Amino acid sequence: MLAGEQGEIAVSTFLLIPRLRPCRFSRKTFPVLELKDIRFAIQKGKDEVALLDQIDLRVPTGHFMAIVGPSGCGKSTLLKLIAGINQETSGSIFWNGRNLSEEGDLEASEIGYVPQFSIAYESLTVEENVEAAVRLRAETKNRKAFDRLVDQVLASTGLEALRDRPVKVLSGGQRRRLSLALELVTEPVLLLCDEVTSGLDPKSEQEIVELMHQLSRHEHRLVANVTHSLANLDLYDSVLVLDAGRVVYHGPPRALEHYFSVEKAEDVYPRLAKRKTEEWAESWAKHRDAYDDALPRRHASTPEASVSATTPGAAAQFLALFLRRWQLFFRDKGQIFLQLAILVIFPFLVVVFELDGVEQTRRLSESLPSNLAEYNAEREAMTFNLNLGGLVSGLVMFQVILLTLMGSNNSAREIAGERLIFEKEKLGGVRPLAYLSSKVAFLSVLVLLQSLWMTVFVQSICEIPSRSMLPHFLLLLLVNGAMTAICLGISSLSRTADQASLLSIYLVGFQLPLSGAVLALPDWAGWLTRPFISAYWSWSGIMDGMEKDYLRYIREVTDTWLGPMWLGFLVLLIHIVLGLFISYVGVKRPRWEN
Repeated sequence: MLAGEQGEIAVSTFLLIPRLRPCRFSRKTFPVLELKDIRFAIQKGKDEVALLDQIDLRVPTGHFMAIVGPSGCGKSTLLKLIAGINQETSGSIFWNGRNLSEEGDLEASEIGYVPQFSIAYESLTVEENVEAAVRLRAETKNRKAFDRLVDQVLASTGLEALRDRPVKVLSGGQRRRLSLALELVTEPVLLLCDEVTSGLDPKSEQEIVELMHQLSRHEHRLVANVTHSLANLDLYDSVLVLDAGRVVYHGPPRALEHYFSVEKAEDVYPRLAKRKTEEWAESWAKHRDAYDDALPRRHASTPEASVSATTPGAAAQFLALFLRRWQLFFRDKGQIFLQLAILVIFPFLVVVFELDGVEQTRRLSESLPSNLAEYNAEREAMTFNLNLGGLVSGLVMFQVILLTLMGSNNSAREIAGERLIFEKEKLGGVRPLAYLSSKVAFLSVLVLLQSLWMTVFVQSICEIPSRSMLPHFLLLLLVNGAMTAICLGISSLSRTADQASLLSIYLVGFQLPLSGAVLALPDWAGWLTRPFISAYWSWSGIMDGMEKDYLRYIREVTDTWLGPMWLGFLVLLIHIVLGLFISYVGVKRPRWEN
């Protein structure tokens, strides 16, 4: 018997059982979610490859749907289309009669999307992660309402007893519960879960499915779960089966075996492989309406306005992100040790490498010779002063290069290291500008402390002969800020944190040879590379701010053109602005393909 013929028997039998008869509603009211002729294709070379094609689907509210199918059939792709992460090539998606393809996506608070990866910070506790999610995504009237929402979310996901436990010690099932909890803070009307039971033991998988089933009982909520597992299907209201990007079944789980002529649900995948996808899709098209009418529908009024939370403003999100970043910083003992080591060791390195010349910076002879003996003494003094000029130049360049290395260390992994979590939070309503501003505020504190300490420590020992220490400090501050901003931009564009770190190290490595401070470049090469070398402009500006006698000998020992101090300030500020602009472009750009 063909699957189509078996399907007719299955649906007829299904409709004759009174306890399974659905409450019938007009299609004008139900379903709430509707997909019409959806197609999603990507370009591979010269060819267009359809990952989803001819997707027609109607799902009511208060509903729990499983999306199943063989690996690579388009399950996660379909979920991302519904969530608004990907844009359909053609077709339309409707929610409560509103065409999302033309009228814009749902509000961020209306959608809860649980991806396959972890969306919680490992070093924070369960409660701290939920609190951060509330601050970022759900506006509350006062502290009492805030605490009540946190308690409610923890209770609904069974995490009350684990609220003080760090995420890094949670089991797989507990982490999945936390992922669901983070999405429930906004009371979403559409909860989309992507492989949340993947890798769990049977008991944990059943517990998570039961939890999602309970969450779907909310009268205005639709829960869709992508899963490869065909266990626990009896807990779902409907099962959507995809094969090679086409719908081949959407109906009650109890009719699944009859439709595909198999003894148990686990045999569906091998059964699919015995016929072409087009044949399965054609067979389904004949019986779709009968199965669609048989889906259970609950008595629920379709809300005219969203029942979901209001997304907090940009200022509130900035403060929440800024405070969370410091919370993460102080939880990371390794990062604290590294920053303290840098603050102590880097300035000390400057002094150690130039220790032999420290006393020399306190003496400078400028007497004119009156006889041969004085002439010989003056020639020795001239040689000494020329060496001293080279010493001061090298001392400052060493200072500058170490600050560029600090800048690279500050920000190379800052965005790339948490990119996937940020993408998820951005989908949930976190504004890219608020996120970037929180990073800039955090990094500014590090840059200020590093630059100030480097200046004070080195100057107190080496007594670098600047006319004024304020311009010297500001130029060091700007070069650190410039490299921090540029590496933050690299971090925002990189696919991985390791890639960002490697590119940033390369960038620092080019600073010394291309600055011309040690070995002068040919004029044409210097003018080509100089605009991009932050270290050059800081070093050059500081040299221009040296006391007159020192500057004379510095100019004698270097063939590199020394730009005026004001130009150094200007170029470094441009570098900072450019780095921040690249960072903003990077955080605005979706990176879900990671």
